[in-house]
Amino acid sequence: MRFRVLGPVEIETGEGFQATPKALKLRSLLAYLCVHRGEAVSSSRLTEALWSGAPPRTASTALHVYVSKLRKHLDGLGLDASSVITTQPPGYRLNPGDYTLDVAELDTLLTTAAELRRRGCPERASQVLGRAVSLWQGRALEDLRELPLFDSIGRQLDERLSFAQEQRFEIELELGNHKGIVGELYSLVDDRPTWENLHEYLMLALYRGGRTAEALSIFDRIRRNLVGEFGIEPAPRLQRLHHAVLTHDPSLGAHFELSGTAARSI
Repeated sequence: MRFRVLGPVEIETGEGFQATPKALKLRSLLAYLCVHRGEAVSSSRLTEALWSGAPPRTASTALHVYVSKLRKHLDGLGLDASSVITTQPPGYRLNPGDYTLDVAELDTLLTTAAELRRRGCPERASQVLGRAVSLWQGRALEDLRELPLFDSIGRQLDERLSFAQEQRFEIELELGNHKGIVGELYSLVDDRPTWENLHEYLMLALYRGGRTAEALSIFDRIRRNLVGEFGIEPAPRLQRLHHAVLTHDPSLGAHFELSGTAARSI
């Protein structure tokens, strides 16, 4: 059994079948408990999540009913729902059980990758980060993003995707695998036309692959986007990279200081 929140909220059986509750309130309840797994979530916080700050007078009773329905749904899937979702003052808690949870796996992978980098094992760290990135099946909490609270939570989770991606790109550049990440970076800059870090990685990867003109065109593109949409110039670090590419600065081969999550020379 697998619970997913890094994409649409889903429950997948061991046989690969979808067994997700159809009711919005049940999916919302499950998602909120998953994100706050191992924590006793108060009834007031769950009420806020399920009714977006405008609960009915019967919200307390209704919450209890929804918890009972979710437990019944999980029981029907063969889980011991009374131990998976326990009543714990001031509310309810999602506990480990006979299921996996993608967001919990994400935490483990990011911690492992950080430790591998610290120990000087960049290849393994990159592999682990790749596994972390592969957990996403779309935007986190995709089917709940019209609800303000879940949109906020989803954005926070998606920031962790960006973190994992940037860490991995830095490592791959460090390892000299610039050609292998160009395609992925092109896809990402198309989706995020004003993200300077991604454009920086792409410029450097292209330059190191002997594609100087393309690297310069990437700078021109993000400059147009930034000036046209926000009236601002690219950050000084990106302008320094642009100048370094123009002048074929020897440091671009191995020691250019990236501006991303690690912010260290490679």
